[in-house]
Amino acid sequence: MKLLQTPRLVLALILIAFSVIGSMVAAERAASNMATAATRLLDSLTPAQRATATFELGSDEREKFHFIPTEMFPRNGVTIRDMTDEQRSRAHDLLSSGLSQRGYLTATTVMSLEAVLAEIESGGRFDRSPELYFFSIFGTPGSSGTWAWRVEGHHMSLHFTILDGKAVATSPNFFGSNPAQVTSGPKAGLRALREREEAARALVKALNGSQRSTAIVAAEAPDDILTGADLSIDPLSPVGIRASALTDSQRELLMGIIDAYTSIMADDIAAERMAEVHSAGLGDIGFAWAGGTDRGDQHYYRVQGPTFLIEYDSTQGGGNHVHAVWRDFDNDFGRDLLREHLAGNDH
Repeated sequence: MKLLQTPRLVLALILIAFSVIGSMVAAERAASNMATAATRLLDSLTPAQRATATFELGSDEREKFHFIPTEMFPRNGVTIRDMTDEQRSRAHDLLSSGLSQRGYLTATTVMSLEAVLAEIESGGRFDRSPELYFFSIFGTPGSSGTWAWRVEGHHMSLHFTILDGKAVATSPNFFGSNPAQVTSGPKAGLRALREREEAARALVKALNGSQRSTAIVAAEAPDDILTGADLSIDPLSPVGIRASALTDSQRELLMGIIDAYTSIMADDIAAERMAEVHSAGLGDIGFAWAGGTDRGDQHYYRVQGPTFLIEYDSTQGGGNHVHAVWRDFDNDFGRDLLREHLAGNDH
């Protein structure tokens, strides 16, 4: 067994080293792509649209964050619905510049579920439009200085902050899915956030009896993610099982959960995120579960490391409505990047 584990360990260390080195140039490549896409979008907007879409970097608007319908949380920015076909194409170019192929597919699938909700609710009180997503740009996109951009609407809130064309912060990062699995119609069987659910269930099912009693912290899941739409968060109580108490194969499953969240980012950014997770230490990462463990059961889980928090909840709609988020304790909304920027300009 040890002979099998040793090459795996060596390979893991090599991959970590390459991800750290690669991330030094990775973020710069992703930042350049985002600046180009954001500039092209801005250039395509009318003066009135541009006034709607742009804000000062220091605006309070930059830290607005929620995932509920716009009727319940008014949003600012220019919507896809108010764009021409060319503008929509450029808006999607910007969206995809920050995401991997999987991430872009996830985002567009979440948006498309609004049409499914419109059919389910049949004239309900919310405007369930796949085009009611708001694009906002803060500061001036470019290879120097600091700027940011956001795409937000029901069940999607993506935030990117870029410093000097090199460093990229990507949280909060929220996706929701209602329904979690489409049960009828042309999209029957579709599960927008399937990887996030299955990766965590694989781990909880792999635990032995003693481990499971530690990891499962409640028989019933909470009604929603505990951090909600709080603008500033602190680490939650350190419940659940630590990575240091898992076997090698179980730790791989834990990393699979984290990968389900990091892999939606552009490959370059995902590598940097993973490098940061490894650098902060894997042993102290905790995994906690609440609720049933079978498909269809209402459930909740969280993965908390020294620098980040993942929360996932599927309790609404009888367990067929998901909220899932990645938060950074110090770098939400690029706060660490902005502190670095201000410190560098302090004379």
